[in-house]
Amino acid sequence: MKHLRALNKYFWKYRKRLVLGILFVIISNYFGILAPQLTGYVVDKVQHQLSVMKGLSTDTTIGKTFYDPLVHWFINIFEAADISFSRLILFCGILLLASALLRGFFMFLMRQTLIVMSRHIEFDQKNEVYKHYQELDTQFYKVHSTGDLMSRMAEDVSRVRMYVGPAIMYLCNLITLIALSLFYMLRKDVELSLYVLSPLPVLAFAIYYVNNLINRKSEQIQSQLSDLTTNAQESYSGIRVIKSFVQENAMLGFFRTNSEAYRQSAVNLARIEAIYFPSIGLLIGLSTLITIFIGGIYQMNHKISPGTIAEFVVYINMLTFPVSAIGWVASMIQRASASQKRLNEFLHTVPAIRNRKNAVKISKVDEIEFRDVSFTYPHTGITALSNFNLRVSRGEKVVIVGRTGSGKTTIAQLLLRMYDPGSGQVLINGTDIREADLGALRENISYVPQDVFLFSDSVANNISFSDFNTAKTEIEIAAKQAVVDREIDTFSSGYQTIIGERGVTLSGGQKQRLSIARAISKKADVLMFDDCLSAVDARTEKMILHNLHDFLQDKTAIIITHRVFSLSDFDRIIVLEDGMIAEEGNHHQLMALNGFYADLFHQNQESENPAKN
Repeated sequence: MKHLRALNKYFWKYRKRLVLGILFVIISNYFGILAPQLTGYVVDKVQHQLSVMKGLSTDTTIGKTFYDPLVHWFINIFEAADISFSRLILFCGILLLASALLRGFFMFLMRQTLIVMSRHIEFDQKNEVYKHYQELDTQFYKVHSTGDLMSRMAEDVSRVRMYVGPAIMYLCNLITLIALSLFYMLRKDVELSLYVLSPLPVLAFAIYYVNNLINRKSEQIQSQLSDLTTNAQESYSGIRVIKSFVQENAMLGFFRTNSEAYRQSAVNLARIEAIYFPSIGLLIGLSTLITIFIGGIYQMNHKISPGTIAEFVVYINMLTFPVSAIGWVASMIQRASASQKRLNEFLHTVPAIRNRKNAVKISKVDEIEFRDVSFTYPHTGITALSNFNLRVSRGEKVVIVGRTGSGKTTIAQLLLRMYDPGSGQVLINGTDIREADLGALRENISYVPQDVFLFSDSVANNISFSDFNTAKTEIEIAAKQAVVDREIDTFSSGYQTIIGERGVTLSGGQKQRLSIARAISKKADVLMFDDCLSAVDARTEKMILHNLHDFLQDKTAIIITHRVFSLSDFDRIIVLEDGMIAEEGNHHQLMALNGFYADLFHQNQESENPAKN
């Protein structure tokens, strides 16, 4: 239950709805509790009338039993008016109907306040979870699967909503109804009430024991559902790989295994609930039998009137649903607690990368410097950079080249502050980027990642992702500079063509060029391309670099690549090996060294011109 304290802020936010809802619950049950008393009064009047007609002695207990003030007020009116027996029964029937209608009306208001409140809380909580997901750092997403994240937002938040809505509503309802019923039952006859309520301790123990089982089962089920969701999500995302390797049956087998484990746990929980709820009904039925049996003995001994027995039977019937719902409500609360615990694990996760107080807002980038930077990935323990030093001035065009795993992408990740260096500093304009405002920092850098990601949206919206108000002409210019404009014109709806999930309808080269167009459209001070031309042929690459030449005149460009045959027009080339700078200079200087760079250059030339070998 302690995990559900995190929801108190929502209850405070919607306190007016909560208070009104509880008030409507009380009023609704108050009108409901009048029915047993009116029923008991009518039965006593019928018994009295039959005794008079038969010339028998009347029951002296009639008229001396306890009634609610409102019921007592109506009874006094009936007695004072001395109306006929038939009219008395008619008026009592009308009162019963009126009380039922009023109870139904306030039940409607109860649901309109508490259930609607739960939908507002669900909306707020989903937004809170989504917002927090966006604030978490890259490291978090490397150790948590997408399916697990989706499960927590969808399934867990929905289970929490069942607590803040139906569970609270039914809990307030059963507490109010049980309290009112017990009050009037004890005021009517203490001894009979004790007999009738004797099964309740057994019921309380059963609820406590079974709810512990339900709690453990619920946590297990939620965890298995998360695994199942992850399995399905990965299968959908990698469907082309699955089909190309003919692994449909194998993946189906994995899914069936996870699904079977989930089914078994769900069936076990359903089996417990299947035994639990009828058992509660049995105990309630036992109370009804006790009422009739003990009440009948008392009535034969003239301790109570027949109306009292009828009144107690109605009370017990009214208590049937609330008491049987105790287990259901407790189950919802336990499941919500388990789900909120899972949500709290994420909501209480503090991102390692976040703004500091009084963060410096960077308006432009004049100089970038890596000073004695070393970095080791925390989730793998691999050292990517060791005492790395680099200074890039405004307008300079720098290429970072090296083999796979040499640390090239890490430089981009550190500059964007996706990670913080283990030692050393990354400086912009002489300011450590850990002191800079994250939003302002990233606004000044336009980044094309190695793993291109496109949204399931139109081509135009993917290009103008940094600003959806970008003019159509600017979108077209960006596409032209990325040498993808002609292909877009051939699409069915041009720039409004929907490209599917992760750009599934496009080729690898088209995806990369759209990603480049998106970076160009941003118009940032720094452009950083991370091996984003790997799926583009040499001719198209030269066209893109040629188009970018004028665009990059007053901008800083950092090109990360493993291909070296088109790099002669750049100011500096940094050759990276094992996280350290192996060579540095321009194309002609590095070729003259006849070292690592020259070897890479010749290897690329040979791979591009195999016919000459």
